Amino acid sequence: MALSSVGKCFSSFGLFGRTLTGTEAKAVCCYHKKVVDHYENPRNVGSLDKNARNVGTGLVGAPACGDVMKLQIQVDENGKIVDARFKTFGCGSAIASSSLATEWVKGKSVDEALKIKNTEIAKELCLPPVKLHCSMLAEDAIKAALADYRLKQKDEEKVAEAVN
Repeated sequence: MALSSVGKCFSSFGLFGRTLTGTEAKAVCCYHKKVVDHYENPRNVGSLDKNARNVGTGLVGAPACGDVMKLQIQVDENGKIVDARFKTFGCGSAIASSSLATEWVKGKSVDEALKIKNTEIAKELCLPPVKLHCSMLAEDAIKAALADYRLKQKDEEKVAEAVN
């Protein structure tokens, strides 16, 4: 890569003040600054109590690339998602997609969160075609977490019906 193109790449990421290794330079130039931001400063990393009635957990993976994503949502009594957490084992795009997904689901109703599409995540992060599977995993993780939450709610309803 020519020095001028490296400089252009670095200037878009604001990294002139830091010396990067060759591997880091190549990685930075291959990822959009939004991906780098979510990778270096991931939002909402962690776990919620998977046994809590108001927490839904989605665990998805992509065997082709080895990415594994766990996304959890916490829903209040009004059906609004009040918290979201993730843990992802994967590339920068997978981590960024998870991080963004948790930001986007917060404050939404369960039905609104179901409308989040991988194409929107990919567009926001400027993912290249070779990394679109990462945004697909994030959408799948959201859907799986919502399905788990809804399943827990139905189980509660069945218990209540059996008691009455």
